[in-house]
Amino acid sequence: MTEGNISEDIIEPKEVKKTPEDKMKGHRERMIRTAVACFMGIATGVIAYFVIGDPTSPEGEPRAILGLLLLLAGIVFQKHVFIALRIDYSKLGGKDWFYQGFMAFAFWFISWTILLTL
Repeated sequence: MTEGNISEDIIEPKEVKKTPEDKMKGHRERMIRTAVACFMGIATGVIAYFVIGDPTSPEGEPRAILGLLLLLAGIVFQKHVFIALRIDYSKLGGKDWFYQGFMAFAFWFISWTILLTL
């Protein structure tokens, strides 16, 4: 193969134009996914506070890991919420799930911290 044949064999992918309706639908789904992650983070933070209490107390130390386990359960439970909301979670990649997990972690940490300082 010569240099000319190689450049002819490379086919550049065509950009698919999205309609405004497709853009709005995608934006709405991203907003819903973010809201679900935030809600699950707050919910797991509140549940961790009521189940564990103050993890720095002597009787709370063995149960402190339960807060992280509750957070992980909240992240996994998001998949089931997506199913209930009819959001296609199969097209979510690793980066998307990392975002979902980070948002849930941030709101879990903030809500549990606020409740512990009351």
